[in-house]
Amino acid sequence: MTFGTIGAGTIARALARHLITAGHPVVLSNSRGPHTLVDLVAELGPLASAGTVAQAAQADIVFLTVPFPEIPTAIDGLPEWSGRTLVDTTNVFTYANGTPQVLDLGERTGSEITAAHAPGARVIKAFNTLYAKYIQPNPRRDAGRQVVFYAGDDADAKAVFAALLNEIGFAPVDAGALREGGRLMDVNGGPLSALHVLKQD
Repeated sequence: MTFGTIGAGTIARALARHLITAGHPVVLSNSRGPHTLVDLVAELGPLASAGTVAQAAQADIVFLTVPFPEIPTAIDGLPEWSGRTLVDTTNVFTYANGTPQVLDLGERTGSEITAAHAPGARVIKAFNTLYAKYIQPNPRRDAGRQVVFYAGDDADAKAVFAALLNEIGFAPVDAGALREGGRLMDVNGGPLSALHVLKQD
C-alpha cells in the first residue's frame, strides 16, 4: 500500500513519521514543488520522497493537510480518483491577520465540500479533532492509545483505514457517515472536536 500527502506542514510531517516508522513509503507534496522538500525528505529517511501534488495523489491513501480555503487550488484539476482514499484532515478555518476564524458553511460539512472537489475519491474525515501535539508523539502511551475519530461513507475504505490506524498505534473510533460524523467532528460546535482521549486496551 502506498501513501501520499497533499501539504507538507506539521500534520503531514507527523503522519509521515508514523507511517515511515511502520515501514511504509510516503510521497510528500506541497504547492511550492518537490525541490522545497529536499531537507524534510532527508530528515525523514529513505522511505520518504518528494513529488508533485499529482504524484502524491496517485497513492492508495492520500492525506489532505492544506488549510481549508486552499483545498480547491490544491486538488481541483487532479485526475479522477478512481476509488483511491482521500483522508481529509482539515478544519473549516480561515485566517485574518493570523487569527483563526471558523467559517460558516451553512448546511454542508467541510468534508462534503472536500468530496465535491475530489470526484471518485473515497473520502474519510480524520485527525481534524486533534491538536498537532497529540498527533506528533508516539500514540501508544502508558495510559492507553490516542483515539482518532473518523467518518466516511465507504465501509471498505473505513475498514482499511481503521486497520492502518491500529498498525501505527492509534485507536480508531468510527464516528459514522461522512455527513453525520463530520458534524460531530466539526470545529464549529461538534462535540468530538478537540476531544483528546486515550483508549485502554
